[in-house]
Amino acid sequence: MVGVAVIGAGYWGPNLVRNIQATPQLHLKTLCDLNVTRAQEVLGRYSTVRASDSLSETLADPDIQAVAIATPAATHLEVALAAIEAGKHVLVEKPLASSYEDGLKLVNAAEERGLVLMLDHTFCYTPVVQRLRRLVHDGELGDIQYIDSVRINLGLVQPDIDVLWDLAPHDLSILDSILPPGVTPVAVAAHGSDPMHTGRACVAYISVQLSNGSIAHAHVNWLSPTKIRTMIVGGSKHTAVWNDLDPTQPLAVYNRGVDWSENPEAKRVSYRIGDMIAPALPTGEALRGVMAEFAAAIIEGRAPLTDGRSGLRVLAQLEAASASYAAGGTFVPVNGGTF
Repeated sequence: MVGVAVIGAGYWGPNLVRNIQATPQLHLKTLCDLNVTRAQEVLGRYSTVRASDSLSETLADPDIQAVAIATPAATHLEVALAAIEAGKHVLVEKPLASSYEDGLKLVNAAEERGLVLMLDHTFCYTPVVQRLRRLVHDGELGDIQYIDSVRINLGLVQPDIDVLWDLAPHDLSILDSILPPGVTPVAVAAHGSDPMHTGRACVAYISVQLSNGSIAHAHVNWLSPTKIRTMIVGGSKHTAVWNDLDPTQPLAVYNRGVDWSENPEAKRVSYRIGDMIAPALPTGEALRGVMAEFAAAIIEGRAPLTDGRSGLRVLAQLEAASASYAAGGTFVPVNGGTF
């Protein structure tokens, strides 16, 4: 079993605690938070897990081989780097760091020491996204023509980051997970607004140019009175539609679309109206899959599905989106060194 400490007992920390304790290959040793009383409350009165307010003491514990970090994004570099330098494997919440440069420091430090650095891109471990990944990678959808995502709700306006950095990492990490080999983001354009005068974008639209000539688009919004979580992956053969709020049929695959004929004697455009299939999907909490992958990567000595470099690719797109937003929405090239 891998001894684990959770750093941060705030919003997401309790979820990490619960799922680590439910993962047979992991053994939760310590919950560390600056507010040790909060850590004790999360653990409960009869827990044998240690509550601590000392990061240095936690990282010095030889019984702890790995840490899961659920602290504010601005602290990820400091906390994760300290853990890596202490010889610990690291699971960190999104985003990997506050900048691509800082994220690269973490990736290089982990690779130099042969340690696992993993991103908690939770959606990548949902049964729906895993099925979407197989549909794309196995060629069942055909060539990717477009991807359209909507992630809106009446959300919590963050005090330190805009809606791009808060919500878009989910969509960009899913995009990174499902894109077929050889297809990569090359440029990003972002438009947004701040109707609440908070000093940061509360509504934003991102367009990502892909290397195969297609486009991916995401709408993220803190101000919508209705919650919508959808993604459409359009292919030359089939189109997959994911509605994350539909518990009975979250994924549908349509044999419907537009075909183009190069034959000058035939009609150039024809419409295909076929069947819809709703694949059967397993049930289970995505975060449990995150923990299973973290444990397996450590035990097997391999890179996890959402490794540090996947986090870098998301950071590169976020930085391009921020630069585009500041420049009025023009397309900004994605840092090519990530691919």
